[in-house]
Amino acid sequence: MTPMSLPGRRQASAAGRLRQPTAGWGLAGQGAAALAAGMGVGRFVYTPILPLMQLSPRVGAGLATANYLGYLLGAVITIAAPPLVRSRLVLRAALVVLVATLALMPTATTWWPALRLLAGVASALIFVGASTTMLTTLSPHLVGWSIGGVGAGIALSGVAVLAVHTWQQAWWTATALAAVLTAIAWRLPAATPPATHRQPRPTPAGRRSFAVALTSYSLEGVGYIIAGTFLVAAIDQSVPGHAGTAAWILVGLAALPSSAFWAWLSHKHSRRGLLVSALVLQSFGIALPAVLGGVVPALLSAALFGATFLGINTTVLAIGAELRIPRAVAILTTGYSIGQVLGPLAVNPLLHNGYRLPLLLGAALVALAATTATFLTNQES
Repeated sequence: MTPMSLPGRRQASAAGRLRQPTAGWGLAGQGAAALAAGMGVGRFVYTPILPLMQLSPRVGAGLATANYLGYLLGAVITIAAPPLVRSRLVLRAALVVLVATLALMPTATTWWPALRLLAGVASALIFVGASTTMLTTLSPHLVGWSIGGVGAGIALSGVAVLAVHTWQQAWWTATALAAVLTAIAWRLPAATPPATHRQPRPTPAGRRSFAVALTSYSLEGVGYIIAGTFLVAAIDQSVPGHAGTAAWILVGLAALPSSAFWAWLSHKHSRRGLLVSALVLQSFGIALPAVLGGVVPALLSAALFGATFLGINTTVLAIGAELRIPRAVAILTTGYSIGQVLGPLAVNPLLHNGYRLPLLLGAALVALAATTATFLTNQES
């Protein structure tokens, strides 16, 4: 995932840009629907569908890599062409393209890598465009809940897959779900241009801390995406029935309030401490189903993963914004996206023996990210 920095909302004028409460909730709902379609369904529905497709682990990893590569490409496009971020036409086109790629998955099997790559590009354009609108028009409280739309989409995608019997039906159901969410998000306005102001120059200590943050966040990108891709398949290997899909629904439900929750905690505790804590919890959650079998460890793993991944995104990007590095969010997002591309490639040699070793590697990388984050300098305390 690559949520935009919550501190970016400070660029907006509170008096002129924040919507009235009722209108604000309506706008937050439209933004949440866009994020649910672009991320929760368009990007992550592949995770619960993967076991139904009965692909070899290596083929499954290859398709995941294509999607993450597309997402990286989309993120780079938004950096190279900033006006695209603030275009309603681009947002709508990306939503339509996303729905089309989902609809083609059951029939155009030879085009799967291209379809997942294109879906990744569309997801990035949707996420950055919708998030920018949220950050420049809503209060911090509503921003947190709108970003929680990613979690809502994950939960809805899990429910949709649970209700079908074949992988073809799963993709068609995901298509219908994404189409409904697109209709809800269709009237989402373009983002307000940010106020122009002179940025303070970063300090040498700030540059060093930023290098630490970038390293930690990139490691998190590698480790988190291993679990985000293979968690359901790993649980399904060890627990009979629909435990894997149920766990994925729990991931989404836990993620729904997590962005708002971690943002609220940042007013009471240092972001460095929160980042380290969230990474440690996530590492433990990723390792749990690889070490212990059964339904309870699987559900606990899902809850910890869902409760932390959006919180880690928003916290580390908030730290980056505080360090006064030009284009900090763009640089951190790129590092995170590169990590997501590398994740499936890193575990590919381990997949011939199932998913236990990949999950342990993912947990180790997230633990390394937590260790790296301890070297951050507290900027806010």
